[in-house]
Amino acid sequence: MKELHLETSWEKRLSEITNSASFQSLADFLRQEYDKGEVYPSEENIFSAFDACPFDSVKVVIIGQDPYHGEHQANGLCFAVSEGVKLPPSLRNIFKEIESDLSHTIEKEGNLERWAEQGVLLLNATLTVRAHDPGSHQKKGWEEFTDAAISALSSEREGVVFMLWGNYAKAKGESIDTKKHLVLTAAHPSPFSAYNGFFGSKHFSQTNKYLKKKGEREIEW
Repeated sequence: MKELHLETSWEKRLSEITNSASFQSLADFLRQEYDKGEVYPSEENIFSAFDACPFDSVKVVIIGQDPYHGEHQANGLCFAVSEGVKLPPSLRNIFKEIESDLSHTIEKEGNLERWAEQGVLLLNATLTVRAHDPGSHQKKGWEEFTDAAISALSSEREGVVFMLWGNYAKAKGESIDTKKHLVLTAAHPSPFSAYNGFFGSKHFSQTNKYLKKKGEREIEW
């Protein structure tokens, strides 16, 4: 496995974590995992969310849990899939809600790089997973790392929109300063829960209204 390199603006904020013994332990674990078997996403895409969205560019944060564990799916951006891969149910429901919320059709390409390039940080709580083994890289150190990223945004930035879908994401976002940022919560877009409050939540129009009010460019969802 290659050395992990975090985008410069993020490394500046997260160096205390990346230089810690616990993160070195995580890196050792990952080397073993990538060397002995199939792990997603590919090594070069582990930090894709950060690479595509430098610290000062972040306008919106969407928090996921684990990368997809199926072949060719995970690309380092939460809820997204690699080019040409069939859309997972949660992502289909996200697109469905966007079209209902904004009352127009949108591009349904699943890689979501177009969002990241506009300042949407698509952040999984755990950045890697063993193939076909959901949750296999949880509690190895990623959670502390991604908590630190959220904390840095909350404390150093102002006017960021955080979309927290489902109980896991809501718990992950408990430290966000709601006086400085817009925090939107809803059910998870999974087929098991989307009808319990994700559909009709109108997070995408609320986000754009908030950004526009602050003089920021709206997201082309």
